[in-house]
Amino acid sequence: MADQSPLQMSRSVLTAMGTRLFVYHEDRIPQDSAVLVVSNHRSFMDAPLLMAALGRPVRIACHHYMGQVPIMREIVKQLGCFPLEEPQQRQQAFFQQATKLLQQRQWVGIFPEGAQPMVHLTQPSEMGKFHRGFAHLALRIPVRDLAILPVAIASLEETVQWTVPLRLLRVFDPSEPLFEQPGLHPMVLQRRVAVLVGRPYWIKPKDRELYQGKQAKTVVAQIANACQDEIAKLLYQSS
Repeated sequence: MADQSPLQMSRSVLTAMGTRLFVYHEDRIPQDSAVLVVSNHRSFMDAPLLMAALGRPVRIACHHYMGQVPIMREIVKQLGCFPLEEPQQRQQAFFQQATKLLQQRQWVGIFPEGAQPMVHLTQPSEMGKFHRGFAHLALRIPVRDLAILPVAIASLEETVQWTVPLRLLRVFDPSEPLFEQPGLHPMVLQRRVAVLVGRPYWIKPKDRELYQGKQAKTVVAQIANACQDEIAKLLYQSS
């Protein structure tokens, strides 16, 4: 797999895992534009699932510790993902890297729920509240024809393995509060999964005009909530 592109490797990972992938609403995938992909998140398999479903590499932001753990960091690198920085540098570094990629017309992926659903096992149809950083990013960057693409990953059949103690991961990321808790890290292995593409949210000049002063909070909430609601509807459709 070392010489494969991120898209080829994603497909190889799913084949090796024996995962059957079903993709819906492919006609909604934007063409010839910068795209910010947002999705629900429960499994380490979500990054290759998104790329295989969308049919292109997606530069996905992943948790800081994934860039610290041997073997895992090599897999993350080959998939084209980029680990987030430590908390004190995280937002600025992420905005800078994502802006550069989107200006180059590369696709960037974000899991707005953060690491919580990766550590605490949830039901396939559950989804936590979205952090709104992706909406701030979309409104700040000077990129024309930018679309936010909400995508739902709906697990239809899966198994769960309980792997390393959470506290052991503090060796790689002592800044993560989730790794101070007892228990084991769950690993969700999706055997059959549906990926449902939502309606893209196009960032309009009016959105950017409203992104100032007291109005900024309102337009950010509107975009974040619209994307989360779209994914929630898609998850409901798949159940």
